[in-house]
Amino acid sequence: MLNDDAALAERAGRLAELLTRRQWRLAVAESCTGGWIGKVITDLAGSSDWFERGWIVYSNAAKVADLGVPEALLARHGAVSAPVVEALAAGARERSGANAALSVSGVAGPTGGTAEKPVGLVWFGWALPSGRVCCERRLFAGDREAVRREAVALALDGLRERLGGDAG
Repeated sequence: MLNDDAALAERAGRLAELLTRRQWRLAVAESCTGGWIGKVITDLAGSSDWFERGWIVYSNAAKVADLGVPEALLARHGAVSAPVVEALAAGARERSGANAALSVSGVAGPTGGTAEKPVGLVWFGWALPSGRVCCERRLFAGDREAVRREAVALALDGLRERLGGDAG
């Protein structure tokens, strides 16, 4: 289990190196992480060289208004779903003009879980410079902070891994 801020800073630093080397910029769309990804990124000196902007889109209304997520997607699949995180990532990339974007939406708990979407379920979306958008689903154990911390780590690592093979 990831339990210290240094580990998150290290992950952000590895992503920063890749983005800086390629002269790419990043945008983020956060729901359950509530700005934690943006905080980890902006804790790094020099992040203004590669970090464009971020949105905390906690409500469905914010997802629609700020990043253009279609209301029909939210109604059909719910905020914690593959189609919605893909739309969030694509919307963040498009609206920011950044080369890449990531998104996160989940059920951090301790309440709000269902049989279909239990506490600890988090969906991740990544919009890549090539135009490809991909997503991943994870189920994390632990309390609210643990789920959110693991989500921040996976969002950063997931983008770095996907950008490694995405030349443009």
